Amino acid sequence: MLKKESKIRVLENFYAVDYVFFGKPVSKVDSCCPLVKEEYLSIKGALMSVFIEMLKMVDHRPKPLKEFIDSNSLSKIAKNTARIAREAAQKIISTPKSRQNIKESVTQAMAEDKKANVSKVIEQKITEKAFSIAVDALLIGRTLNESKKYDSLNEWEGRILEDSYKILRDSLVETAYQIIDGKTDESVKVDARKSSKK
Repeated sequence: MLKKESKIRVLENFYAVDYVFFGKPVSKVDSCCPLVKEEYLSIKGALMSVFIEMLKMVDHRPKPLKEFIDSNSLSKIAKNTARIAREAAQKIISTPKSRQNIKESVTQAMAEDKKANVSKVIEQKITEKAFSIAVDALLIGRTLNESKKYDSLNEWEGRILEDSYKILRDSLVETAYQIIDGKTDESVKVDARKSSKK
């Protein structure tokens, strides 16, 4: 059974994931394809279910809350944690290892589709990598710092949860990119491009 603070953290992260990708709730994002938004919400729900199981497994113990949390304060907290996660992603994505990973994924994508637009593929892979790192910082980074038994993720059941998490995270990132790519607001993509040049 999760503690009250852990349940609030799940809610916080549920909202914060949207801020990582879009800078606002997905419900306020204009999209050409409502079905893609529905798919995004379904994947996000599945990811949060896996996240809850991870919290149980690692004996998540965040600090006790000293104040009442309502929906407005939860939204403010979610925006702030999303900002911190994006800043962490910007630092990590400029490392040589991340650049190498992006280069490899671009090479693979170009091998699979010889007619693909190179600059478009590069932009997509940079954005997706930045988003993946930010989601990991948001969901996994803090969880491990606030847990008593994080080593349990190295056990058999933990590895299955981790594999499920990665599959769902990658699907969520791809779906979020489809939503962004189909809308007119370019700010999120520009932000990701800036982070890759640092």
